Amino acid sequence: MAQTGRRTAEETRKRLLDAADQVLREQGYAGATARSIATAAEANSALVFYHFGGVDQLLLAALDRATEERMTLHRATAAKARTVEELVEAATTIYRTDLERGYLAQFGELVAAAVTKPALRAEISVRAEPWVGFVAEQWERVVGGSPLGKLLPARDVADAAITFYLGVNLFSVIDPDRQRTDGVFALAARLAPQAKLLTMRLPGRR
Repeated sequence: MAQTGRRTAEETRKRLLDAADQVLREQGYAGATARSIATAAEANSALVFYHFGGVDQLLLAALDRATEERMTLHRATAAKARTVEELVEAATTIYRTDLERGYLAQFGELVAAAVTKPALRAEISVRAEPWVGFVAEQWERVVGGSPLGKLLPARDVADAAITFYLGVNLFSVIDPDRQRTDGVFALAARLAPQAKLLTMRLPGRR
């Protein structure tokens, strides 16, 4: 009987996490209330507080779940890149995947909400750091030890990439057909081949 109880609790938590994802992406942070999430989950709103301690904690738990999925998926995509051109292709694929699956909207809504909520801001900051590390790791793997790597340090590139990632979510509001956003990636693809001479490894680096 105890096992059935645990299974029921796990199922309830999953329904709430699924509903939190759905409501945040479709209605935004302002619409992600305990009542709206519980309604989408077909559960009592009190369960949001019982299982997660509050709405923000539930939304962060949903973000953590999405982060695990994304990190596994995007590491596989980025690992195929061996040149700057291929890194640009991987970045484009990652962006489009996050956009189409709603990951970009999910993260963007929480970042926007964190502007006026210091406690939430601290939580989001912690969760952004692994992505900065991910970008820096991939950049260093491809261009580390080259003149380009020295010109554009991995941490600076990672900070710029995350800044673009967050900004493009806001920019999408005035770019509904994604033409201008796609144009930015197209520009990066055109510039990437010019970096070949700068990616030759310096003596002593493998």
